[in-house]
Amino acid sequence: MQESDIREKFEELFGQLPDVIAAAPGRINLIGEHIDYSDGYVLPFAITSRTYAAVRKRSDRQVRIASVQRAKTVITVNLDDVRPGFKGQWERYVLGVLWALKIDQGVDVMIDGHVPLGAGLSSSAALECSVAIALNHLFSLGFDLKALARLAQMAENDFVGVPCGIMDQSVALMAKPGYALLLDCRDLTSRDVAFDLASSGLQLLIIDTQAHHSLIDGAYAQRRASCDSVVAKLGVQSMRELTLDRLEECKELITDNEFIRARHAVTEIARVLDAVRALESKGFVELGHLLNSSHISLRDDYEVSCPELNTAVDSAISAGALGARMVGAGFGGSAIALIKESQSQEIIRKIEISFESNGFKPPRFLTSLPSQGAQIIQPAR
Repeated sequence: MQESDIREKFEELFGQLPDVIAAAPGRINLIGEHIDYSDGYVLPFAITSRTYAAVRKRSDRQVRIASVQRAKTVITVNLDDVRPGFKGQWERYVLGVLWALKIDQGVDVMIDGHVPLGAGLSSSAALECSVAIALNHLFSLGFDLKALARLAQMAENDFVGVPCGIMDQSVALMAKPGYALLLDCRDLTSRDVAFDLASSGLQLLIIDTQAHHSLIDGAYAQRRASCDSVVAKLGVQSMRELTLDRLEECKELITDNEFIRARHAVTEIARVLDAVRALESKGFVELGHLLNSSHISLRDDYEVSCPELNTAVDSAISAGALGARMVGAGFGGSAIALIKESQSQEIIRKIEISFESNGFKPPRFLTSLPSQGAQIIQPAR
């Protein structure tokens, strides 16, 4: 669905054309998982799948929210009732952004989402950022992209109740076509890293395991709490200040569980910087090794993988992938595999066979070139 379709659907449902239409993408994180909330470095890129938001100002304090994917259901809320603890479903992400941006005038909002839900491709950040950039433009709020990223994160942390880091919102807003984004999650400084696999005959295969995850069940929060506890006990600002040697020296000061969680964070931060060097030198074999190491760490130390993700990774590697790992928060979702383009169909088939033999739901396969971050598509009149 293109932006012209959401314009027509908006008019059909609300009786008037929208004032502004914006879009924001989902993302794949090449490497650097579960370290954005530990002041780490991450290396995501935007995918082509996007979420669109059409918005129109109202003359009262009513907020009406609808979705192209949910037929003609309209959720109506008064701005006076928009506060943390609001009970609802997907519309909380929209309301959270309105709350974080301190919008005090009613709006009509229609969402058209094309980022697969529960696949670990950050459909929630795509939704938040499409709405945030639309409101920022419509109300002339003047927030820059870093500020918008933090406000969208605030919406998810404090309104929806998911203690996510800053990576997903940042890449949804800042990404550029043809580049991954090396993001310092401490201060949101970033630089673009050229990400060109095709010229080397390679492809990044995205494997949606269809084991859909949810971040609101507490497991994500528990991992983050373990890292926060280590930081407090060792008297450091974040995992960023720790080396593996220092962590080993302080092992007796923390629990065994906290130690393995911290070991993942410390080693994953180092892997991100190694991956940047591998990309810049076209050292794709080394990049593959780093992807493998990341998955092992996420599987064994952070314990956020699942049988479907492990099957996707293991079968991709056994079929000839240079490297593979789970992506996203885990407990389901997607994996990526760095493969030779000429072997794509063979590897896909072997993954399918492995899923079938394990009795899993058939996976979906996607590929995506690094794409553009959030955009205003139809400016306010």
